[in-house]
Amino acid sequence: MTTKYVYFFGDGKAEGTAEMKGLLGGKGANLAEMTSIGLPVPAGFTISTEVCTEFYNNNSEYPASLKGEVDANLRNIEELMGKKFGDPKNPLLVSVRSGARASMPGMMDTILNLGLNDTTVQGIIEQSRDERFAYDAYRRFVQMYSNVVMGMDGSILNISWRIKRMKKRYISIPI
Repeated sequence: MTTKYVYFFGDGKAEGTAEMKGLLGGKGANLAEMTSIGLPVPAGFTISTEVCTEFYNNNSEYPASLKGEVDANLRNIEELMGKKFGDPKNPLLVSVRSGARASMPGMMDTILNLGLNDTTVQGIIEQSRDERFAYDAYRRFVQMYSNVVMGMDGSILNISWRIKRMKKRYISIPI
Protein backbone atom coordinates (compact mmCIF):
# COMPACT_ATOMS: atom_id res chain seq x y z
CA MET A 1 0.00 0.00 0.00
CA THR A 2 1.39 3.38 -1.00
CA THR A 3 1.20 6.42 1.22
CA LYS A 4 -1.16 9.19 0.12
CA TYR A 5 0.61 12.54 -0.06
CA VAL A 6 -1.84 14.82 -1.89
CA TYR A 7 -5.37 15.69 -0.69
CA PHE A 8 -7.88 17.32 -3.06
CA PHE A 9 -10.59 19.84 -2.23
CA GLY A 10 -13.16 21.38 -4.55
CA ASP A 11 -16.74 21.31 -5.78
CA GLY A 12 -18.04 20.98 -2.22
CA LYS A 13 -15.96 17.86 -1.44
CA ALA A 14 -12.65 17.46 0.37
CA GLU A 15 -10.39 14.54 1.12
CA GLY A 16 -9.32 16.18 4.38
CA THR A 17 -10.96 17.53 7.51
CA ALA A 18 -10.26 20.14 10.18
CA GLU A 19 -9.02 17.34 12.45
CA MET A 20 -6.16 16.55 10.04
CA LYS A 21 -3.99 19.58 10.93
CA GLY A 22 -1.04 17.33 11.76
CA LEU A 23 -1.12 15.86 8.26
CA LEU A 24 -2.40 18.78 6.17
CA GLY A 25 -1.09 21.72 8.16
CA GLY A 26 -3.40 24.38 9.50
CA LYS A 27 -4.16 26.01 6.14
CA GLY A 28 -4.74 22.71 4.34
CA ALA A 29 -7.04 21.37 7.05
CA ASN A 30 -9.02 24.61 7.16
CA LEU A 31 -9.39 24.75 3.35
CA ALA A 32 -10.72 21.18 3.43
CA GLU A 33 -13.15 22.06 6.20
CA MET A 34 -14.39 25.23 4.49
CA THR A 35 -14.95 23.27 1.28
CA SER A 36 -16.84 20.54 3.14
CA ILE A 37 -19.23 22.99 4.82
CA GLY A 38 -20.05 24.63 1.49
CA LEU A 39 -18.04 27.83 1.52
CA PRO A 40 -16.99 28.97 -1.97
CA VAL A 41 -13.37 27.79 -2.03
CA PRO A 42 -11.67 27.42 -5.44
CA ALA A 43 -10.53 23.88 -6.19
CA GLY A 44 -7.07 22.96 -5.00
CA PHE A 45 -4.97 20.39 -3.25
CA THR A 46 -2.73 20.13 -0.22
CA ILE A 47 0.56 18.29 -0.16
CA SER A 48 0.81 16.61 3.23
CA THR A 49 3.39 17.46 5.87
CA GLU A 50 4.63 13.87 5.49
CA VAL A 51 6.34 14.91 2.23
CA CYS A 52 8.68 17.15 4.23
CA THR A 53 9.47 14.28 6.60
CA GLU A 54 10.11 11.91 3.70
CA PHE A 55 12.27 14.49 1.92
CA TYR A 56 14.59 14.87 4.90
CA ASN A 57 14.63 11.14 5.66
CA ASN A 58 15.52 10.21 2.06
CA ASN A 59 18.59 12.27 1.15
CA SER A 60 16.57 15.28 -0.08
CA GLU A 61 14.52 13.12 -2.47
CA TYR A 62 10.76 13.50 -2.81
CA PRO A 63 8.63 10.37 -2.54
CA ALA A 64 8.45 8.57 -5.90
CA SER A 65 4.66 8.75 -6.06
CA LEU A 66 4.42 12.50 -5.38
CA LYS A 67 4.72 13.73 -8.99
CA GLY A 68 1.95 11.40 -10.17
CA GLU A 69 -0.34 12.50 -7.34
CA VAL A 70 0.31 16.19 -8.03
CA ASP A 71 -0.29 15.69 -11.77
CA ALA A 72 -3.57 13.84 -11.14
CA ASN A 73 -4.82 16.51 -8.75
CA LEU A 74 -3.81 19.30 -11.12
CA ARG A 75 -5.90 17.60 -13.81
CA ASN A 76 -8.85 17.53 -11.35
CA ILE A 77 -8.50 21.28 -10.80
CA GLU A 78 -8.28 21.91 -14.55
CA GLU A 79 -11.47 19.93 -15.12
CA LEU A 80 -13.41 21.72 -12.38
CA MET A 81 -12.17 25.19 -13.34
CA GLY A 82 -12.46 24.68 -17.10
CA LYS A 83 -8.88 25.90 -17.59
CA LYS A 84 -5.55 24.24 -18.30
CA PHE A 85 -2.21 24.92 -16.63
CA GLY A 86 0.12 26.35 -19.28
CA ASP A 87 -2.60 26.81 -21.91
CA PRO A 88 -1.84 29.97 -23.92
CA LYS A 89 -5.54 30.83 -24.48
CA ASN A 90 -7.20 29.67 -21.25
CA PRO A 91 -4.51 29.36 -18.56
CA LEU A 92 -5.11 28.02 -15.08
CA LEU A 93 -3.28 30.10 -12.48
CA VAL A 94 -2.64 28.69 -9.03
CA SER A 95 -1.44 29.99 -5.68
CA VAL A 96 1.19 28.21 -3.62
CA ARG A 97 0.95 28.65 0.11
CA SER A 98 3.13 27.14 2.78
CA GLY A 99 1.77 25.31 5.76
CA ALA A 100 2.97 23.35 8.74
CA ARG A 101 1.69 21.21 11.59
CA ALA A 102 2.18 24.19 13.91
CA SER A 103 1.91 27.86 13.04
CA MET A 104 5.26 29.24 11.92
CA PRO A 105 4.85 32.96 11.11
CA GLY A 106 7.23 34.16 8.43
CA MET A 107 8.09 30.61 7.36
CA MET A 108 7.34 31.19 3.69
CA ASP A 109 5.33 33.69 1.76
CA THR A 110 2.64 32.97 -0.76
CA ILE A 111 3.28 32.80 -4.49
CA LEU A 112 0.28 33.96 -6.51
CA ASN A 113 -0.37 33.50 -10.23
CA LEU A 114 1.87 30.47 -10.76
CA GLY A 115 1.31 29.59 -14.39
CA LEU A 116 1.85 33.06 -15.80
CA ASN A 117 4.64 33.40 -18.34
CA ASP A 118 5.29 35.35 -21.53
CA THR A 119 2.83 33.14 -23.43
CA THR A 120 0.00 32.68 -20.91
CA VAL A 121 -0.13 36.37 -20.02
CA GLN A 122 -1.45 36.91 -23.57
CA GLY A 123 -4.39 34.62 -22.75
CA ILE A 124 -5.12 36.64 -19.60
CA ILE A 125 -5.01 39.85 -21.64
CA GLU A 126 -7.45 38.36 -24.15
CA GLN A 127 -9.82 37.10 -21.45
CA SER A 128 -9.73 40.18 -19.23
CA ARG A 129 -9.41 42.75 -22.03
CA ASP A 130 -7.10 44.55 -19.61
CA GLU A 131 -3.42 44.55 -20.55
CA ARG A 132 -2.36 46.53 -17.49
CA PHE A 133 -4.10 44.09 -15.14
CA ALA A 134 -2.48 41.07 -16.83
CA TYR A 135 1.03 42.50 -16.80
CA ASP A 136 0.62 43.68 -13.20
CA ALA A 137 -0.36 40.12 -12.20
CA TYR A 138 2.67 38.80 -14.10
CA ARG A 139 4.94 41.36 -12.40
CA ARG A 140 3.66 40.34 -8.98
CA PHE A 141 4.24 36.67 -9.81
CA VAL A 142 7.84 37.35 -10.89
CA GLN A 143 8.47 39.39 -7.74
CA MET A 144 7.02 36.76 -5.39
CA TYR A 145 8.78 33.87 -7.13
CA SER A 146 12.09 35.75 -7.18
CA ASN A 147 11.84 36.53 -3.49
CA VAL A 148 10.38 33.31 -2.09
CA VAL A 149 12.02 30.71 -4.33
CA MET A 150 15.23 32.42 -5.40
CA GLY A 151 15.84 34.55 -2.31
CA MET A 152 16.20 37.78 -4.27
CA ASP A 153 15.53 41.13 -2.66
CA GLY A 154 12.23 42.27 -4.19
CA SER A 155 13.33 45.91 -4.19
CA ILE A 156 15.81 45.13 -6.99
CA LEU A 157 12.93 44.28 -9.32
CA ASN A 158 10.88 47.26 -8.14
CA ILE A 159 13.71 49.63 -9.04
CA SER A 160 14.23 47.95 -12.42
CA TRP A 161 10.53 48.21 -13.32
CA ARG A 162 10.34 51.83 -12.20
CA ILE A 163 13.32 52.75 -14.39
CA LYS A 164 11.80 50.92 -17.36
CA ARG A 165 8.43 52.67 -16.83
CA MET A 166 10.09 56.08 -16.53
CA LYS A 167 12.08 55.50 -19.73
CA LYS A 168 8.89 54.50 -21.53
CA ARG A 169 7.12 57.66 -20.38
CA TYR A 170 9.86 60.19 -20.99
CA ILE A 171 11.65 58.85 -24.04
CA SER A 172 8.50 59.13 -26.11
CA ILE A 173 8.09 62.85 -25.30
CA PRO A 174 9.15 64.99 -28.27
CA ILE A 175 11.69 67.65 -27.34
